[in-house]
Amino acid sequence: MGAGEERVGAMRDDADRRLGRRALLAGGAAAAVGTAVLARQELSRLWWRLPGVERPRVAGAVDFRGARWVAASAANYRRADRPDDYPVDRVVIHVTQGGYASAVKVFQDPSHEVAAHYIVRRDGRVTQLVRELDVAYHAGNRSYNERSVGIEHEGFVEDASSFTDAMYAASARLTAAICARYGMPVDREHVIGHVEVPGTDHTDPGPHWDWDRYVGLARRARESREKI
Repeated sequence: MGAGEERVGAMRDDADRRLGRRALLAGGAAAAVGTAVLARQELSRLWWRLPGVERPRVAGAVDFRGARWVAASAANYRRADRPDDYPVDRVVIHVTQGGYASAVKVFQDPSHEVAAHYIVRRDGRVTQLVRELDVAYHAGNRSYNERSVGIEHEGFVEDASSFTDAMYAASARLTAAICARYGMPVDREHVIGHVEVPGTDHTDPGPHWDWDRYVGLARRARESREKI
């Protein structure tokens, strides 16, 4: 190799080294940016958990369109940030064993230490009392409280007439929306009665609750939502 060729080769090696350094710097910068983005995303998700800091919420906001907001007593649920801190994988079906007004009164009474997220009236009107973000004391089992959304239905387990067409339809739409929100199948493994919660002494929704009808309605409501 001649002197000219050696100089050309040296120039190429030097250019390659500069290019390599630039690529390394660029890669390092990209990695740093990516790390910063991930850290910023994690911080935005977790900043409210710092002492004295709460996640911002809109007063009176509901999780189900068309629901009426009536706040339960703060003693009857635990503030949380589901599903980030507790994954949601169940809907629990309850019956109030009384009228709508009496159920609301109980859920607003701090001495009872009980509340569900929703009540569905006989006429199909849906009321939300606890945000789905929060852990409502409805199942009588801490683990199931943390993992589920509770829906009360106005009426009595021994009275088949309690469960009207309007109630079934509205509650099925509500359950379909909850299942869609948390990626749950609409089936009897994920939509259960209070009677099926481990350790409970409750019997609701009772023998007159038509599970086949209800799950069928909820599945069709879920399918309709997915087509929109």
